[in-house]
This record gives sequence, C-alpha cells and structure tokens, in this order.
Amino acid sequence: MALADPETHGFDAQRLARIDTLLNERYVATGLLPNAQLLIARGGDIVHFSHQGTAREGGAPINETSLFRIASMTKPITSIAFMMLVEEGKVAVDTPVHHVLPEFKGIGVYNGGGAGVPFMTRTTTEPMRMLDLLRHTSGLTYGFQNRSNIDAAYRAAKLENWHGNFDLDEFVAALGKLPLEFSPGEAWNYSVATDVLGAVIQRVSGMTLDAFFRTRIFEPLGMHDTFFAVPADKVDRLTDCYDWVPGGKTLFDPGAASAWSRTPRLLSGGGGLVSTALDYHRFCTMCLNGGTLDGARIVGRKTLDLMTLNHLPGGKDLTSLSKSLFSETQNAGTGFGLGFAVTMDVAKSMMPGSVGEYYWGGMFATAFFIDPVEQISMVFMTQLRPSSTYPIRRELKTLIYSALTR
Repeated sequence: MALADPETHGFDAQRLARIDTLLNERYVATGLLPNAQLLIARGGDIVHFSHQGTAREGGAPINETSLFRIASMTKPITSIAFMMLVEEGKVAVDTPVHHVLPEFKGIGVYNGGGAGVPFMTRTTTEPMRMLDLLRHTSGLTYGFQNRSNIDAAYRAAKLENWHGNFDLDEFVAALGKLPLEFSPGEAWNYSVATDVLGAVIQRVSGMTLDAFFRTRIFEPLGMHDTFFAVPADKVDRLTDCYDWVPGGKTLFDPGAASAWSRTPRLLSGGGGLVSTALDYHRFCTMCLNGGTLDGARIVGRKTLDLMTLNHLPGGKDLTSLSKSLFSETQNAGTGFGLGFAVTMDVAKSMMPGSVGEYYWGGMFATAFFIDPVEQISMVFMTQLRPSSTYPIRRELKTLIYSALTR
C-alpha cells in the first residue's frame, strides 16, 4: 500500500518517526504491549502506517490485514446507524425510548434495596430519550463499574455476556426490570446505553443489527473486514488479546480459538465488533468528509455536525456531570456528542488538539480521533485490557500534533 508524502501533507517525517521509536522502546520491545499499529491520515490520505510486534504468541508480525477487537469503538458506528434512521424520519433524537422499546415504560430510579432486598424505585423526573442513550445520560450503567447495587445486579444477571442467555430483545427486557441509577439527563455515566440503541435500530429498521451494519454501512464503505464474528477464512488474521496483570500481561483470548470467531447471541452495538485499522480509517474518512466516501453517502453533513456538538445538559463538560468510575476519556475540557467524546476546551484537556475534535476508544486500548479543523484522523490498534493501563493515547496525540508543520 502506497503512503502519501507526509511533508506535502504538512507533517515533519522525522517527527512522525519518533512515534514509532516511542511505541517500540517504551511498549512493544519491553513487553508492555503485545503489538502496536498506528495509522495517521490527513484529508483522508494516509501519511503514516506502522506495525510493531507479533499477531500471536511466537507468531508472525502484525500487518495491515491484522484483525483487532475494537470493543467500544463500535459505539460511534452504532450511533451513525441510528442517525441514518433519524434522517429517514423513522425515529427522532428526542423520541422517548419506551415508544420504541415498551419494556422501558415505567422504569424507575433506584431508591434503596438490593443485595437480596427488593429494589425500591421512584419516578424519573424526565423520560429517557434517544438523546440520553446517545450521550450516556440515560441512568443505565455497566456491571464492571463496581460502584452501586445496580451494577451489582447487572453482574448477577450476567447482562453483558455476549455469549450468554440473552439476545438483544431479551437483554432489553431484563434491563427494563432493573432501576436506573439516576433520572435521565441528571448526570453522565458510561453504560450499556449504546447496546440499547442497537436494539432500537433493530426494532425501527426491521433488520438484525449485524445485517443493518453490513448492508447499510460496511458494504457501501468497502469495510470488508469488520464484523461481529470473524469468518472462518479470516480467523488466521485475528490477533491474540491480553489482560494486564501485576508485573506483566496474560493471554485473555487467543486468536486461533477466539470467542470472536463465534456469532454472539447478544449483538453488542456498544462493543462487539472486530475490524482492521484500514477499515476503521475508511469509517473515519467518511466522517471527515461530512458523511460520504467514494460516492457512498452514509449520513448528511449537517447530521454529522449535530452529532459532534456537545450535547451535555447546560453545555457542561464531563468534570461536572460524570458519575462514572471508568470511561474511554479524561473529563477535563471534554463534552459528549451523539456517540463521540468532543473536545470543548483544549487548555483544560492539557493536550494539543482542536476545539471540535471528536474521538473514542475501546477497552482493549484501541483508539481513534478525528480533527475536522486540521483534517487529521488517527487509528491506533493493540490488544491489552484495560485501556487505562498506560497513558499511550495522550502520548500519541502529543507526538502527532508535534509533527504538524502547517
């Protein structure tokens, strides 16, 4: 694959090379990360694409065909899919969720109980709207947050087990029987909201989530290596995945016998996809182009403009609204749009960047960002959980912007 000349695209090539040195010397050669793949583009043209480390234990190096579990980088794709249905007039951003998912009608807010005692609830001050699912102000949570009786109930029910007992409809029914942590719109908490949004897409479109993604997004964009289950003839390209443990890392999901090679019962719009850096680059470029790529129009330009504004109540940032113990972003200077974190205040973020930049990451430390001001996009791939283990995203952003010359 030919790369565009970084110098003519406003990058210092020697400074871009420093990023690979950092990735290798600090992370890959030391064994902190199993591998590292970095794609940087400007105006959609790839100016840097590097690969370090092995795909599997004792195996061949990663390359441009390597497949990675992108986890919560699935969320922006699900959000785009929902907005496609908004553009068709089939649903709206302010539609109450229970209008599409009646299982959520009458859902209450936690007011005591749990741990063997029946939950008590109070009435929500506002109905949960699709907006709340998109911006994580729904009152839902994640079981791994380990911060409340509600997430404990999620864990007890094994709600987030993709190969468990629930399909999307059953998942929604089970969620509808549990209280919310807070009334919708009152706070921000990273949650299963985007999985619920996947169920909305299924109900509104009349298609399964995987079929909608495939026919409406992946095939038009030429994303032929993105799926919920890796096809048998591509499993040899799926990388090993690791958990961090004190003193090192341990194999979590081997590529050769991966859970991601089996079709999940629960299609997770919040975190279930596998992809390549090149495929996700196509998704980013579509966004950077205002919703189109190579003649395929996915969403309208003004729809993307709406999605990448800060939609948090009162125009606040996550510092003042987040109740979450974990998310894929730091809070200072960061707002949240319709499926993306959005940079509101570059100074407060204490990293170089642009107002209006949007981004997200996944629990296996994958990440992307899109800067519409500078026309820059980045896709980073590796496979180590949790994503907060090392400050690599901050380091990558700093070095990428330090290489910008014009």
